[in-house]
Amino acid sequence: MPRLAISPEFPRELRALAEPVRRDVVVAIRRFLEQVPAAPYPEQVGDARDARVATLRLAERYRGVVLRDGDVYWLLTVLPDGDASAYASGLGFGVNSRLGVIEVWDAEALERAEPALRRSADGPGRRLFDDVPDADLASVGIDPRLLPYIRLVSTEATLAALEPLLPPTQYAPLAELARTGSLTAAWRALDSWRTAVTWPAAATSIDDAPIDTTDVQAALRRSPDRAAFVADHTELDRVLGSPGWCVFLHPQQHRLSRTPHYERPVLVTGGVGTGKTLIALHRAAYLAAEGAGPVLLVTFSRGLSDLLSAKLDLLVTDCVRRKRVEVGNVDRLAHHIMTEAEGRKPNLAGDAEVGRLFAEAARGGPHSPGFVLREWEQAVLAQNLTTLAEYLDAERPGRSVALGEAERAAIWQAIAKVTARLRESGRRTLLQLAAEACALLSRTTGDLLDDSGPLREPYRHIVVDEAQDLHPAQWRLLRAAVPHLSDDLFIVGDPHQRISDNRVPLSAVGIAATPRRLDVSRRLSRELLSWSVRLRGGGPVDGLVETMHELFGFGSDGHGARPVVVGYDSAEAELSGLIAMLKEWVVDDRVPVSEIAVAAREADFVRAARAATEKANLGVRVCTLHAMKGLEFRRVAVIGVTDGIVPSPAALTPAAEDPAARAHDLQRERGLLYVACTRAAELLYVSHSGRASPFLPS
Repeated sequence: MPRLAISPEFPRELRALAEPVRRDVVVAIRRFLEQVPAAPYPEQVGDARDARVATLRLAERYRGVVLRDGDVYWLLTVLPDGDASAYASGLGFGVNSRLGVIEVWDAEALERAEPALRRSADGPGRRLFDDVPDADLASVGIDPRLLPYIRLVSTEATLAALEPLLPPTQYAPLAELARTGSLTAAWRALDSWRTAVTWPAAATSIDDAPIDTTDVQAALRRSPDRAAFVADHTELDRVLGSPGWCVFLHPQQHRLSRTPHYERPVLVTGGVGTGKTLIALHRAAYLAAEGAGPVLLVTFSRGLSDLLSAKLDLLVTDCVRRKRVEVGNVDRLAHHIMTEAEGRKPNLAGDAEVGRLFAEAARGGPHSPGFVLREWEQAVLAQNLTTLAEYLDAERPGRSVALGEAERAAIWQAIAKVTARLRESGRRTLLQLAAEACALLSRTTGDLLDDSGPLREPYRHIVVDEAQDLHPAQWRLLRAAVPHLSDDLFIVGDPHQRISDNRVPLSAVGIAATPRRLDVSRRLSRELLSWSVRLRGGGPVDGLVETMHELFGFGSDGHGARPVVVGYDSAEAELSGLIAMLKEWVVDDRVPVSEIAVAAREADFVRAARAATEKANLGVRVCTLHAMKGLEFRRVAVIGVTDGIVPSPAALTPAAEDPAARAHDLQRERGLLYVACTRAAELLYVSHSGRASPFLPS
């Protein structure tokens, strides 16, 4: 029986075929997999550059291209007959000698490029790698068959021109070697392609054995982004019918999500598009299958938790395993714990009510109601201060306005008035609820949510997404909700995408996490990433870890269109321009409306844009910048990015009251725009009327 692996390109090509052809292709693959009568058989490609390449007739006038090695078949794509033969004949294949992953390159295009490379190399000056011995290039995995072309490269620009023709595991170390001259840096550039995949029914890892560059099966199993093995028609249907992110993971994403055991909590940070949420989903799925108890997948908000739950339904199709994972947000967790403990649902105080109480309590005092409210949330609740003596001694990290003892006493008195009024009415804020749920878990014996176990903690494993926006009180609750054992907390986040005022290092809330970092965006093009980094401001930010987070070294693995920024004379003209752009996307470019989003900072502009799109019969998503968090679309239009609207004046603390708070507010507003703009995987359109927001790159 053949062992069949599917490449990520194959399902995409299959979905592009007409339905009858698609059906015939799937039937033919099933027959091939089961080796029944009338199953397609491999036919050699006469002029192929690799003798292991073959084609399979999968439908009338359509063939699949496979790389075969013994009884292993890697199904690469499905194309019309002539195209399939041409495609198959032009490819080169290999196994990276340092990583053991599969590599594919455009051998025909390299041959066509050789004369130009040679002419450039014969010019004045040295070639780029003249000082690097063959042995050193081999030490970073350069394939001997590619070495003649590499030796002809004269400049970094020439090397960059070859990037589309080379495997990324060949180009990455060469680019780093050209840039730095360091073999260590070149090897470090390869590190993200390492993975740890175990053989089926075996205890040892592929990576434990010496790399055999002739072993295609082992190379494919080390390449989870390039191959998914299917043993029967059920697995075949899952691979062909699931979104690509469910099946194909970049090796670094695979390694982080599938490592069998972590002795300590793990913190994965990374910029936009690096796959943090993807890793969180796959880690939750892995723990559902291999873990030791209930799993909680938790995120920042209810909307995001609903999105994660829907994605987990696609990823985990086994009903028993799916039930082992609860998806929610920290507010829901606190609500559940307190409901179970008190026998009734908690009464919650809304933002308007809390604001009114602080306005009354701070009246006549030295500080504004907003200042006192922020002091309560960012100093008192953040540090779990319960007495005036504790507050008088507290350092108040992140609060820049110095307070004397008398001022602190006055603020404490105002906070006490508010909490007393809330207590009298039987109401609590969400942060109070989190603090009380944490206290309850800390002193209660027995399992509150599941009476099947002896532990007080309701979960055995917790996976946290969008970690940068959680408050210290919420972190303390999560820490209390899972035992201090291996694989307890797995956390992903990006401080540069923060849209809240929370900047707590995990160590301050009792979580000693092992850091891991993702440096390459798999979603954004280099052009969009470069523009977005300038919008965000490349300076360091704090939170999650003790040190500052830098955007330096964050890159992308693909090119694309530059963002389009358009200015208009009026808001009416801006809306007309938006509708014209959307019609071009939907009608001319045939982009599905489900893959387009429009976002604005101001609610009135959101309503106006929604009315305009509905009038034009354009069913695209229209929402606020906040609502874009965690989403992804092919094309995004961010409108109303006008001075006086972005940043929103209502969201800014007066500089005279608290300059540091105002600076944080500005960074939060900047981060909000950054998050919305980086939801675009393919194309970003930004518009303003009148003077542009100061956040937009010049």
